[in-house]
Amino acid sequence: MSTFEALHLPNGSVIPNRIAKAAMEENLADPNQGPSAELLRLYRAWAEGGAGLLLTGNVMVDRRAMTGPGGVVLEDERQLDKFREWARIGRAKGAQIWMQINHPGRQMQASLGQQTVAPSAVALELGGLSKMFLLPKALRDEEIGGLIERFVRTAQLAEQAGFNGVQLHAAHGYLLSQFLSPLSNQRTDRWGGSLENRARLLLEVVKAVRATVAPGFSVAVKLNSADFQRGGFDAADAKQVVQLLNELAVDLVELSGGSYEAPAMQGDARDGRTLAREAYFLEFAGEIAAAAKMPIMLTGGIRRLPVVEQVLASGVAMAGIGTALAIEPQLPRRWQAGEAEARAELPPIRWKNKAFASLAYMATVKFQLGQLSRGKRTNPQVSPLRALLLEQLKAARRTRLYKRLMARNVPL
Repeated sequence: MSTFEALHLPNGSVIPNRIAKAAMEENLADPNQGPSAELLRLYRAWAEGGAGLLLTGNVMVDRRAMTGPGGVVLEDERQLDKFREWARIGRAKGAQIWMQINHPGRQMQASLGQQTVAPSAVALELGGLSKMFLLPKALRDEEIGGLIERFVRTAQLAEQAGFNGVQLHAAHGYLLSQFLSPLSNQRTDRWGGSLENRARLLLEVVKAVRATVAPGFSVAVKLNSADFQRGGFDAADAKQVVQLLNELAVDLVELSGGSYEAPAMQGDARDGRTLAREAYFLEFAGEIAAAAKMPIMLTGGIRRLPVVEQVLASGVAMAGIGTALAIEPQLPRRWQAGEAEARAELPPIRWKNKAFASLAYMATVKFQLGQLSRGKRTNPQVSPLRALLLEQLKAARRTRLYKRLMARNVPL
């Protein structure tokens, strides 16, 4: 199939080409946790860049549960006009825009001052950085029902705002992914134990959202192909979860991998191995795509047109691109115009401390997003140390703002 061939989804909607701007965490909310002017400027750049699908950075379903300070929250209608403008900008050049909705579970920094929750009271293992995260509280059964309602409400609001769909984030070690993993989910009730039980929350959220939104509104899932942790969620589990999702009205499944504990989405496994430099998870994707009734999208390290074509040739329906589009938003348009050799990448960070290298990598990506959000040129050669220090300063300021907001209990 061609990179610039339209993709027809199971619900009848059409994505104009096979390139998606994958979700990246922007941390560009305004002081009330809505989309800021900077965030809208960033998405205008991506809308003009030629990708067929724009996936937002995660939008939180609960302002008490944030993946980071400066995150966007959508709980009610009070800021809906800002989200309408976000959706309008995303659709302006013909792309679809889907809102990625998320709950961090235990992957919420202790500095934000909120109690974290998870399927079980299992702490993150990050070596010297473990103290950055609290021991989570195990969710009670009735609290799980409330979480499902929050995902449904945010999806409803996304549809009202004019987004074309939502993506439920069940990867990268966030809450839905925590339920899927036998390492973080040690429950013995109906939400834990067998894979069918561990997948129950994801399936219930999918069913509840699908029952509430219009048929033409897309419902997608982001799923780890593997956690890259010994004894964790693996490729066989991912294939089985996709088969369970086959029975529901899911329009697309995106495959990625890793978590805070094993940041494979950046190209490194937990044991220190460097994964293939592009299309990290392609070895898993073809087999899973063969078992899936819905289109499969693959994300992880893709930055060149020949690799996009390799991904599509494997039976995967879409290629998700993150970092490369943070550096060069116009990459899809350049490829379509005949610049087949165009590419964009960051230099590798070869620090011995993998945890700090991971933080520096994320900071370097966010530096590029910040440049675009201010209408400036990106700089892939920025010093990782400089980017990390700048990001730490910004995060400290955002954390203070967030804590003041929560202390005032200001409604959104």
